[in-house]
Amino acid sequence: MPIDLQPKMMIRDVHIADRPRERLIRQGAESLSNQELIAILLRTGTRKESVLVLANRILSSLDQIQDLKDATIEELMSVKGVGQAKAVQILASAELGKRLYRKHTEGGRYAIRSPEDAAAYLMTDMSSLKQEHLIVLFLNVKNEVLYKKTVFIGGLNSSIVHPREVFREAVKRSAASIIIAHNHPSGHPAPSPEDIDVTKRLIEAGSIMGIDVLDHIIVGDHKFISLKEKGYM
Repeated sequence: MPIDLQPKMMIRDVHIADRPRERLIRQGAESLSNQELIAILLRTGTRKESVLVLANRILSSLDQIQDLKDATIEELMSVKGVGQAKAVQILASAELGKRLYRKHTEGGRYAIRSPEDAAAYLMTDMSSLKQEHLIVLFLNVKNEVLYKKTVFIGGLNSSIVHPREVFREAVKRSAASIIIAHNHPSGHPAPSPEDIDVTKRLIEAGSIMGIDVLDHIIVGDHKFISLKEKGYM
């Protein structure tokens, strides 16, 4: 069970078997709450507050735990009790987590068999973007990702997003097919008329080039829509 400390209760007041480090050793990291994991990173609290209270204050400053990967050192240091050293520890850990995830998905050929596979490959990076990004996945004949590239940043519009930018890279990479993806910073992945127009234009260009457009994934706030599944392709 996660520890619920009173504001003035210090970590030394908690039975040793219930402290985060001891619980991690005994039960594994997956058994700890977000608060307890951050407390282990911080190592110490302040003279007046325990490390768990400080960890909880950091979590309270975020809308969701995923926001930690995009936090700046200034934002973390604005939390009472967090100095430069503690902010650096947290940011280093968040960056390590991102690199481990990318290594997991990019270390070998990542095969995409479903819209869920494509969304899983893209979601971590795309769901927190503040502007619309059009990203293309270039696939081989086995539907394995050869390359990922951001080809446009800004609101999607069929008169701006030109097929040549997409298919030039597809030819360069000898791609058999592509998957288009873009994000909605609003958090709602429902397709706009412009999204559908861009998709149809790219499908037509791909047909001429002999390169299939397999899907268009729209990413919102940790949710997505597949235009193929919705019948727009």
